[in-house]
Amino acid sequence: MNTLEQLRAGALSGARRLTLRADLRELPEEVYTLADSLEELDLSGNALDDLPADLPRLHRLRVIFCSNNRFARLPEVLGRCKSLEMVGFKANHISDVPAAALPPRLRWLILTDNRIEALPDELGRRARLQKVALAGNRLTALPATMAGCERLELLRISANQFEGLPDWLLTLPRLTWLAHGGNPFSAAQEAEALDNAPMPRVNWADLQVQALLGEGASGHIHRAARADGTAVALKVFKGEVTSDGLPGTELAACLQAGAHPHLIPATGRLSGHPGGADGLLMPLIPPRFRTLAGPPSLASCTRDVYDPALQMAPGAALRLATGMADALAHLHARALTHGDFYAHNMLHDGDGEGRLGDFGAASFLASVPPQQAARLKALDVRALGCLLEELGPRCAQHADAVQVLADACLAAAVDTRPAAHDVAQRLRRLALPCG
Repeated sequence: MNTLEQLRAGALSGARRLTLRADLRELPEEVYTLADSLEELDLSGNALDDLPADLPRLHRLRVIFCSNNRFARLPEVLGRCKSLEMVGFKANHISDVPAAALPPRLRWLILTDNRIEALPDELGRRARLQKVALAGNRLTALPATMAGCERLELLRISANQFEGLPDWLLTLPRLTWLAHGGNPFSAAQEAEALDNAPMPRVNWADLQVQALLGEGASGHIHRAARADGTAVALKVFKGEVTSDGLPGTELAACLQAGAHPHLIPATGRLSGHPGGADGLLMPLIPPRFRTLAGPPSLASCTRDVYDPALQMAPGAALRLATGMADALAHLHARALTHGDFYAHNMLHDGDGEGRLGDFGAASFLASVPPQQAARLKALDVRALGCLLEELGPRCAQHADAVQVLADACLAAAVDTRPAAHDVAQRLRRLALPCG
């Protein structure tokens, strides 16, 4: 984070990134001293309700974040910033998105947790659009022009007012990661999962909550001990709209998912939390497990970022891919899509054992007609294709065969992609000699 004092003293000359948190009510004039270098501007957490008309003076600006401010309207001046690719205005009060506010080079749009009821047709005319986060608004429809967004890969429309999904959406050739839970058309299925899942209740008073293990968009995960001394992981949901949707949808999906050796299972449901929060108990994952990859970066947009130093034992990548495909097939058989089937939501031990987690973007297949359900599963399969493409080069003598499978999963024609179960079977046959 930077300071106004640094900016005014000229200490940030030549900076490509600028982050200011200073209860700002307007953009400091001194920001323009960085016009020839500034590419990423983060003004989140201030008190802004507009941006200046001369913002395009920042002619190299590619990324702007203005989350947690006071905007009621997406500023039209953004549309005149010719280099701007990423626009993030999460958690404002936005109800109006003018067509003129959409930059010509827009790739990544974040409008989560606002008050938007409609989007302009112009959004569908942004040919470079790859990633759109719209969870937690009041949308009832998407612009029909978005049927032409052939590069769109990730879309979050959870926690809105949709009564169904448009058929054209599920035929987009590159759409891969879709979250649509928490809408009226899926409410009945989510409520049924919450009410009927055979999950034992564990009272907050019977737990000793210990160290914080991690924090995700939807909740905090603590180490905890049950009354008999058994160590567990406890996830307490925040109860807020996240980039994926509602924590209640995630909880319902966790309960619906059931048990599988390559899923991070829920073993109990929390009750009696002093703040009324929901929560889940899970087994502690052994420390040998680590996250397979980091989440997408600003540069990669939709693809995970792997550590170049990642090491795996011989045959491990193929065994890991097989397990993840099998876990995905299990979810589909349980009438769920994962919606966020990414390496950054997978744990592995380096020897081929893996666990898939994070159901924040999961959705219920019974909430849509059968043909749409089949295509929703095909979106998850495309995500599996991305994983195979990433792990394939580590599969030694099977690399070519894995790439053939990846290509089938990545097919532009949605209805031609194989089922996750079939992919898992074919990977398992390849993996047998490596066992």
